[in-house]
Amino acid sequence: MSRQVVDLLVFCPHPDDAEFGMAGTVAKLTAAGKTIVYVIITGGEKGSEDKSMDAEALKTIRREEQLEAAKVLGVKEVEFLGFIDGCLEDNYDLRLAVTRQIRRYKPVAVATTDPYRRYLLHRDHRITGLAVCEAVYPFARNLPAFPELTLENLEPHVVKEMLFWNSDDPNYFVDITYSFSRKLQALECHSSQLDSLNSQDLESWLRKRAQEAAEGQCYQLAESFHRVIVNY
Repeated sequence: MSRQVVDLLVFCPHPDDAEFGMAGTVAKLTAAGKTIVYVIITGGEKGSEDKSMDAEALKTIRREEQLEAAKVLGVKEVEFLGFIDGCLEDNYDLRLAVTRQIRRYKPVAVATTDPYRRYLLHRDHRITGLAVCEAVYPFARNLPAFPELTLENLEPHVVKEMLFWNSDDPNYFVDITYSFSRKLQALECHSSQLDSLNSQDLESWLRKRAQEAAEGQCYQLAESFHRVIVNY
């Protein structure tokens, strides 16, 4: 199925990851008329320490939370791939699923979590980042890579730019001084993940991180990324 080109395709290991990583940037882009689509890799069904919480029930809750957060940010389309939280593998099925979304939506740019963050990093984050990197180059642009996609009439697509949040090596900064409030509002939609924080604590923590990201810049609050321009 062919679709209109979107400006940015955001791949998230779990519901809420994009909000923590780049919601201020997303809000700023949608306000400027850019089209953004979310792709949520796993269901997030293991994101609770509550022994009484049923995994399928949590998966449903987190799906609804993600849809509400996307609405706050102006993201009108969210894809849920349904891989099992905590069990993601770097395999053919994942690479196929990610490549399919790139060929469907034909994004100018792709964003995801940085798989090269050192030491402490959730396995699903590392594997998602790597799968997205490899889908952008070479699989999304390589016609023979996945014959299944040719049968689905999904032609090769070349992504021009990649953004990685939570990077140890940021080289690109976005001023979110005026979109910070929407980042906070979007994150508050993920109430199942914020039981230990009240709104004031969340805002204080987010603001401190954004101030640190903006250090040395000419604005107060920022989100930072490692940016890659795809020249191949």
